Amino acid sequence: MKERKYIILILLHVFIGIFVYLFRSLSIVYAILIPLVGLYYVIKNQNRNHEVLYVSAYIVGSEVFLRMTGGSLLYESSKYGVMVFLALGMYYSGFSKNTVPFWIYLLLLLPGVILATETLNIGTNIRIQIAFNISGPVCLGIASIYTFNRKILVSQLNNILLSIGLPIFSTTIYLILYTPDLKEVLVGTGSNFATSGGFGPNQVATVLGMGMFVFFSRLLLESKTKLMFIINLIILLNITYRGLVTFSRGGMLTGFIMIIILLAYLFLKTKNYGRFNLYRILIFMSIAFFITWGYTSYQTGGLIDKRYANKDAAGRVKESKLSGREDIWNSEIDDFLDHPVFGVGVGKALEIRKEKSGGNIIASHSEISRTLAEHGMMGIIALLILLFTPIFLFLDNQQHIYMFCFILFWLLTINHAAMRIAAPAFVYSLSLLKVYMDEEPTI
Repeated sequence: MKERKYIILILLHVFIGIFVYLFRSLSIVYAILIPLVGLYYVIKNQNRNHEVLYVSAYIVGSEVFLRMTGGSLLYESSKYGVMVFLALGMYYSGFSKNTVPFWIYLLLLLPGVILATETLNIGTNIRIQIAFNISGPVCLGIASIYTFNRKILVSQLNNILLSIGLPIFSTTIYLILYTPDLKEVLVGTGSNFATSGGFGPNQVATVLGMGMFVFFSRLLLESKTKLMFIINLIILLNITYRGLVTFSRGGMLTGFIMIIILLAYLFLKTKNYGRFNLYRILIFMSIAFFITWGYTSYQTGGLIDKRYANKDAAGRVKESKLSGREDIWNSEIDDFLDHPVFGVGVGKALEIRKEKSGGNIIASHSEISRTLAEHGMMGIIALLILLFTPIFLFLDNQQHIYMFCFILFWLLTINHAAMRIAAPAFVYSLSLLKVYMDEEPTI
């Protein structure tokens, strides 16, 4: 992407963050414009260059920002948007005849849905309960059918990642303006709504971790000039800092692991001169990270150090390393053992926990344990399909430098944030693309 165009895009998203902060009603306008402009873009080009992936990526990147600022017309609108655009992409460009694994995956979800219509309590809004739990997995299935073995250039894939990253940068700008003096709001080491735009820190940290990876990859692979390098570095460090002060660990650790995997893969694939450059970047980024961490530690009065050491504000080690989520995991494993074939039905595991806890609603943070509890053996088969299909494809797709990063993002995210946002579903599907470095692929 040319430098001038890139700078304009960055500035545009700075202004989006500022104006939505100043005039929150603009968030609704922004939410309406995204699918309208996206639809015009796709229809005009008839998806000749994977336009639906760019639009879907932008929807994914903006999801938490719109929820945070009251722009989402429906809570699950981003997942539905991704499904609609990728279905439109299939209309224009078709899909591989070898997508059988993902048709099977979608069929394996059906028994749990059917069972839920019989097992959910009277008085429960069955449609909403099922949609809340199944929209993420269905979004993943449809996205995967579209991307399965679809040919694409690595430069195009980098721009798809940028489409995710730009609205995340707007989120960062909004957080800079929204967040009060840290010393006024930090009283403990728990996840903090005040530093997360008044929204769920888990979801905010998840997208910021993804944004951190996106701009690190651009720093590494798309910074052709010193100016581009400086711009990407500034964005990267700001996203990292804002992610850390949410005090939600899962998303940030996921982003860091993705960066390490990308570096390891590039190190193995490059020759001596390339490795020398990687060493230089690694040393530079390590210094930059430690400076960012030191600044964060100073601003939080050392609380961030205690948070990642699993300690409370007084420095005592917390009994639970997972903020109590292991109790939810154990409850859902018990549900699976009690109903091992078809599970308890979509959404029923939440009702069972509600009854056991005396009325408190404790939503699952792990898609794996939820899938086991609510889909039984069907769920195990579905998860195995998701885990092994991209790895099998990689045997003939070793130019896909991000494949393991994408799988790890999906796998780690669904274990701390389930599939409450569209990001893990869509990013997983990108692992199935057939990536080329130099030659122009045919659709």
